[in-house]
Amino acid sequence: MSTRTKVFLYGILLLLCVPFVFPTWWMITSSFKPNAEIFSSSLVPSSWSLEPWRQVFTMQPFAQQYWNSAYIAVVVTLGTLVVAAMAGYAFARIRFRGQNVLFLVVLTGLLIPSEVTIVPFFRIFNRLGLVDTHWPLILVPMLGPPSVLATFIMRQFFLTLPGELEEAARVDGLGRPAIFRRIALPLARPALGAVAIFTFLHSWNLYLEPVVYLSTRSKYTLPQALTQFTDAYQGQLWNVQLSAASMTAIPVLIVFVIAQRQFIEGLAHTGLKG
Repeated sequence: MSTRTKVFLYGILLLLCVPFVFPTWWMITSSFKPNAEIFSSSLVPSSWSLEPWRQVFTMQPFAQQYWNSAYIAVVVTLGTLVVAAMAGYAFARIRFRGQNVLFLVVLTGLLIPSEVTIVPFFRIFNRLGLVDTHWPLILVPMLGPPSVLATFIMRQFFLTLPGELEEAARVDGLGRPAIFRRIALPLARPALGAVAIFTFLHSWNLYLEPVVYLSTRSKYTLPQALTQFTDAYQGQLWNVQLSAASMTAIPVLIVFVIAQRQFIEGLAHTGLKG
């Protein structure tokens, strides 16, 4: 490929990046503006101020809310990985009566919107005394569509593993749990990476469930907390909200940068191509 062709292609790619990079640039730079300048045509603040970033922590227990989202997302991700890996392996490698029918029943969970199940779940958690706790935010994603999608991805990956690996492991005296733990899981790292990103992002961005289940401000998660930055007249403090949103986006970027290679390989191996 010639130098001119490379320059041309890189130029096209840079232009295509603008619609994706510009909103992030606007969010970060606007978080340093006075509230009155948020919707001005200027792409950079006339005067840079850290006051909106300070107000994020003085107006709400934002550090606690940040921790709430972080630990919930980590727990949900780890729990989903365990459940999806075991279920996906069972559906892919273990033959039992009604296997395909049961898998279709599981897949129907992808067709049920979370808005349909929110009321039954709320009644169950209310009876158990778990409303206004973080337990619903941990258990609901592990029982809903995110877990179903994770199980599907893991099943599709385990189907690609050659049967000769398991036969050789049985000859060496390994049982089913040992084959799963020592052979299948290490080979499934790309799929596990894809599942981890999907699950973490879903839990991190969850909004409806926190609004339904949580009423104590110190227990809020970040998506719910972002709507609470208002003045005494309930007017929106846009610069403070944008400062909080900028901090909220940091873990998402870190997770994707670290696991992007596993994410791409996982989609390639499971057939979920864009």
